[in-house]
Amino acid sequence: MRLGSEAYAAQVDLALPDEDHPARQRFREWVADHARPTGRELAEAGYVAPHWPAPWGLAADPIDQLVIDDELRRAGIRRPVNPIGIGWAGPTILHAGTEAQKQRWILPILSGEEFWCQLFSEPGAGSDLASLTTRAVRDGDEWVVSGQKVWTTFAHMAKFGILLARTHPGATKHRGISYFVCPMSSPGIEIRPLVDMTGEHAFNEVFFDEVRIPGDHLVGEVNGGWELAKVTLGNERVSLSGEGSLWGNGPTASDLVDDVRQAGGTPSPVLRQRLARVWTEGEILRVLRLRTVSAALAGRTPGPEASVRKALADAHGRHVLELARDLAGPYATLPDSRPTEGWGNSPAEATAGGQVRNDHPTPWDGATWSRGFLFSPALTIGGGTSEVQRNIVAEKVLGLPRDADLS
Repeated sequence: MRLGSEAYAAQVDLALPDEDHPARQRFREWVADHARPTGRELAEAGYVAPHWPAPWGLAADPIDQLVIDDELRRAGIRRPVNPIGIGWAGPTILHAGTEAQKQRWILPILSGEEFWCQLFSEPGAGSDLASLTTRAVRDGDEWVVSGQKVWTTFAHMAKFGILLARTHPGATKHRGISYFVCPMSSPGIEIRPLVDMTGEHAFNEVFFDEVRIPGDHLVGEVNGGWELAKVTLGNERVSLSGEGSLWGNGPTASDLVDDVRQAGGTPSPVLRQRLARVWTEGEILRVLRLRTVSAALAGRTPGPEASVRKALADAHGRHVLELARDLAGPYATLPDSRPTEGWGNSPAEATAGGQVRNDHPTPWDGATWSRGFLFSPALTIGGGTSEVQRNIVAEKVLGLPRDADLS
């Protein structure tokens, strides 16, 4: 069934439109002239963030967006990798930036030519972000920043960072905060790596020693940064809640179910039940994702539903990756094992002739699954803990009273 943008939310059938859908035809005509498009060409055509307004996107409705995603997969075309820039910084700049700021930063964000990071969390201000103490003091046409950030993903690779700093120390903690774009090559910035238990270096500590930021890098109003931070965090929770089990990336529950089906299935009724559960969770999250896309197209910034989806998606990611390890059994102790490691067409064939077999390779290699399992405890912490998300839902959706402020 082909769904229109107005009616789709009320429909249960979420199958993709037919081959003659206009969005498919437009994409195929475009890709015929751009068989191997660059990030810049994808961005200029509006295919990186098709739901964004023109000229940066296509103002695509939810169905068109899904069709474009499907066509990109079919054509083997990958969008530029710039998760913080595209997922969080870009939407906030579109929301509150000046026209000059949009013209300067949006296209290089979409094309992946300029990589971004987020400078929010501090040693004493993580889940309680409004307690941040990094200071920004006005000095003529510049702001002078001093303080420390932590758990900054990709700071060592980024050209720019979105930065929250306190510009009015005497104000209450949710006021007196401003929102900046910080050039990461600025003198006075020191970046120290934080290596996690996967052995990878993605996180960093960032120190600011009287770092000078140009005045035109302030986004929005002075002392109005907390409202923009909520816009960023709302988009972050949407961005961290894609279909992949690793904050929107990596293998999905459907990938796991497909791997097990192709490998002959599992004789364990307990594991079969868990597979059914994670697949169902994945479908629920897919529908919620469509609802958040619809909200964006209606001109609404992500609201409490983003927290609902993130809280569900974080736990779901852990469920998928924990089940993958359990399916692998003793092979899970190997660093590059896949969920169906050692399986054949059926459990009885898994060790046929005394040889370990896997005739159905997963689309994700063993290293991805192994790393994902080790990384999965971070899913319910990063981007706002699950406890914080549930507080938001309790207060904003259910109307429950806030916790008493005992400070």
